[in-house]
Amino acid sequence: MKTARHEITSNLYGELVVYGGTANQPLTESVCHWLGICQAESTVTTFPNSNTFVQLAHSARSKDVFLIQPTSAPANDNLMELLIFIETLRRDSAGRITAVIPYYGYGRSDKKDVPRSPITARLVADLIVTAGADRALVVDCHAGQIQGFFNIPVDEVSAIDIIADHFRSLDLDLNQTTVVSPDVGSVKRARNLAEKLHVPMAIIEKRRSHQTGLAMFSIIGEVKNRDLILFDDEIDTGSTICKAAEYLKEHGGRRLFAAATHPVLSGGAVELLVNSEFAEVIVTDSIPVPQGHRTDSFHILPMGRTLAGVIDRIHRGESVGEYLNY
Repeated sequence: MKTARHEITSNLYGELVVYGGTANQPLTESVCHWLGICQAESTVTTFPNSNTFVQLAHSARSKDVFLIQPTSAPANDNLMELLIFIETLRRDSAGRITAVIPYYGYGRSDKKDVPRSPITARLVADLIVTAGADRALVVDCHAGQIQGFFNIPVDEVSAIDIIADHFRSLDLDLNQTTVVSPDVGSVKRARNLAEKLHVPMAIIEKRRSHQTGLAMFSIIGEVKNRDLILFDDEIDTGSTICKAAEYLKEHGGRRLFAAATHPVLSGGAVELLVNSEFAEVIVTDSIPVPQGHRTDSFHILPMGRTLAGVIDRIHRGESVGEYLNY
């Protein structure tokens, strides 16, 4: 990938401006660094009654605004901040508003898989559009159809190239390495990484016994005496991927690596991963990982340069796919 150009020029939508919500300020600062601009100033306040208030320090009128705000935990607070921030920019007559959402919360509720349930991923898309966003930029959504939930243009960026480059830098013998999908739902994602690394793929199939309530695993593919990369879009509680690692180790897996774009790390996920079979856990900074969670086994890959390049392309009206080699 090429680096983002540092000379920011005006286009149809005016001057490029980047705002950051409170959910991931380090990532916003990184994006601004690669763009060669300063983050636009704003104030986000939470009143005693828990209401969120956003105020811009300077006018965004007629400017090409990119607002960076993942909707990670606390998901409801960060989502409301995103919506209120977009509303603030719209009321200030921003020329164009692009919601940059490095992690799309509620993305796993993308279909009705049980009766009488919501499709919350669609609801969130509707809220973002209603608030006033003109475009959206997302990173590795849980399901591809989420792009179609928006009635505005959506660009989806993947961290797969960054993750693949990391594994190429390790002392792995790729002739003895396999990418493993931890469940059937992640097959396409794992296949894409396997193709990038030119290695085979395996799939773990998990079924729950109605009699015992216990999960039963089976493996499709060769894993014995091989280094194994379990790859998914996010690590939430860590339970599924850690149990899969134990199963792979029992079936002859050599060194095990966990890789995912989004470090959700709910509940006791960090402790589970630290005490797991994984030699290394690779994630990106789409969600900030607290210092207390940054153990020796964690490796956090930066997304700022990639997002800056995509933002620069969108601002200039140039092809995003060309920049990402799609």
